[in-house]
Amino acid sequence: MSTARIQSSTASALSATVKHHLLPNLRLPGNHLVSRPNIARMRTTRGLTVAMAAPLEVCVKASTTAPNKLGDCPFCQRVLLTLEEKHLPYDMKLVDLGNKPEWFLKISPEGKVPVIKFDEKWIPDSDVITRSLEEKFPDPPLGTPAEKASVGSKILSTFIAFLKSRDPNDGTEQALLNELSALNDHIKENGPFINGEKISAADLSLGPKLYHLEIALGHYKKWSVPDSLPHVKSYMKTIFSKDSFLKTRALPEDVIAGWRPKVMG
Repeated sequence: MSTARIQSSTASALSATVKHHLLPNLRLPGNHLVSRPNIARMRTTRGLTVAMAAPLEVCVKASTTAPNKLGDCPFCQRVLLTLEEKHLPYDMKLVDLGNKPEWFLKISPEGKVPVIKFDEKWIPDSDVITRSLEEKFPDPPLGTPAEKASVGSKILSTFIAFLKSRDPNDGTEQALLNELSALNDHIKENGPFINGEKISAADLSLGPKLYHLEIALGHYKKWSVPDSLPHVKSYMKTIFSKDSFLKTRALPEDVIAGWRPKVMG
């Protein structure tokens, strides 16, 4: 994919990114890539062949360290991972959250990302977006059974508490280790993914958070997942090496910069 930052001065600019599943792209001045117009992509859904006339539009955080790159929002990556794993074409609009353009605030009054356009309506919140994608595009299925959907759900909060902590004896590291140990046990019994052999929505939510954990704790605390949790380490390696993840991950520099305010207070 090719990306371009969208700021206030370019409110009417073309979509920043066109997914590679589309037919060959046209290159326009300014390094914009746009899909060939009026060409519908065919998709099979539960035995029915349907045509998608246009890619889905999705607004995500822009990088703060490099031009025309995806930023460090794990919730944005969750949505992009879902689109990738469902093989859905999308136009990615990179939004400078430090200088939010007026057009963006009109579709996202709270100024938050991600937001995606469904049926001419902009929808916020990664939980709502991924649930809607599963309903609208059920194949391939990514749903996680209810009894497994909460696996790893407390890792983000315990990771943040440990990252912010300045007291080595306050228990935040152990709390994180407890959550990672629970994940280790689950993957050992159920892996390689949370729901078994195939990736599911729970993995697409947890993967970006583990990516942030690895980079931020490695940089700010020189900490890494211990060898005593081999199934977590294997799980992370498997998720991080997937093509969909490699295409949608933030630059390490952005992850480090993104967590700096919480570390520095």
